[in-house]
Amino acid sequence: MKYTDSHEWIDQQNQIGVVGITKYAQKELGEIVYLELPKVGQRVDLGEEICVLESTKAASDIYTPVSGKVVEVNTKLKEDLSLLNEDPEKLGWLFKVELEDLSELELLYDHKQYLELVSS
Repeated sequence: MKYTDSHEWIDQQNQIGVVGITKYAQKELGEIVYLELPKVGQRVDLGEEICVLESTKAASDIYTPVSGKVVEVNTKLKEDLSLLNEDPEKLGWLFKVELEDLSELELLYDHKQYLELVSS
């Protein structure tokens, strides 16, 4: 997994990246009560706002960690947001994107770097 400084993660699986928010982000936001997912087929650019989350504490924009095309969204979240609250780095993934430029992944934090970021 790779991480952004705005607390999104991406797990690369060949040309597809699975994207979500980190456990740290979910903890800081509190219970997420509303989610607006991107549209399948939508083209996105690195750093572009792609989702909106609302929690009991605040609203938060989610940014795409890479450029590409959204190929799938986690429709289970529409029925059960607890997946996002309880397991944001596995079952609570947000969307999958077909990667345009694999070198963009090199701009992201690895796990150790991300832990240093959130602990500082």
